[in-house]
Amino acid sequence: MNAYAKYFVKKFFWYFLTMIIAISLNFILPRLIKGNPVSVIVSQMTAGITDSDSIKKVYQTFAQEFGVDKPIITQYFIFLKNLITGNLGTSFGFYPKKVSTVLASAVPWTIALQLPAILTGWILGNVLGAFAAYKRGVFDKVIFPTALFIHSIPFFTLAIILLYTFGLTLKLFPTGGGYDFDMIPQLNLPFILSVIRHHTLPYLSIVLVMIGGQAIGMREMSIYELNADYVLYSKLLGIKDSRVVRYVFRNAMLPQITGLALSIGNMVGGALICEIVFNYPGIGTWLFASIRQLDYPMISGCTLLITLSVLLANFTIEIIYGLVDPRIKAAQMEDN
Repeated sequence: MNAYAKYFVKKFFWYFLTMIIAISLNFILPRLIKGNPVSVIVSQMTAGITDSDSIKKVYQTFAQEFGVDKPIITQYFIFLKNLITGNLGTSFGFYPKKVSTVLASAVPWTIALQLPAILTGWILGNVLGAFAAYKRGVFDKVIFPTALFIHSIPFFTLAIILLYTFGLTLKLFPTGGGYDFDMIPQLNLPFILSVIRHHTLPYLSIVLVMIGGQAIGMREMSIYELNADYVLYSKLLGIKDSRVVRYVFRNAMLPQITGLALSIGNMVGGALICEIVFNYPGIGTWLFASIRQLDYPMISGCTLLITLSVLLANFTIEIIYGLVDPRIKAAQMEDN
């Protein structure tokens, strides 16, 4: 077995072990929340019924259907069995909807919100950070404090500020939802325009913070590379400044590319509170609603989706870096 194959197997083993632990915690933690979720459904189903025996029978029926009357270890193995077959269970709080059906409708909204925001923030932030590091002077003195200030604002705080200013005060944009409530989702211009209007404020709340963070990171890495020995050596050799700068910023981009890959991997779970603030129909809103209703299957489904996407992103980065990064290749040869 060559060095890279050993590297791959080792990484796969540790990520697989992490996934097993994450799945187990995903099952256990929601069940540590105090309260009985079955009683929530029963109270809805038996509204107006005064016969205690009838209520008891309804409770027992739902307890058996959801398996909460079984020992916790039995529930765990049922959970694993269903997970292997892709069955995430039936939602308690949104009965009789299947968790997989709800998530399938929520994920596109989350991706449509966060993927453009992440890419826009990453590109603009890196351009501004590189320009600030290269030009320095007044431009750097303006960009760096501004980026630092914006990056220090949490997603949800900026979301509340934008919501209050442009939604409630100026009434330029809707205050919540993914589209107007009186519209039926369909591919036509009025519906698309409605989606864009509802999309704008959540998008801006993510983009602005993303730009600040990326600008700070790119500026610091660029300054470090510009002061490196190879830059001075290249200038002494008479290499053109434009060519040196190109190498400098390419080296500075490596950690930023890693950050982009992680951001995309974390996309399903990123800025969830921003979605909650705007009541945007993504994963965050469904997760918040399920926590309020002690909806074990829905909580597990949301958190499992977030966990697996983060693990997959990190594992992919590790494997790619093992192929392209000379330092990791050297470490592989030493271990071999």
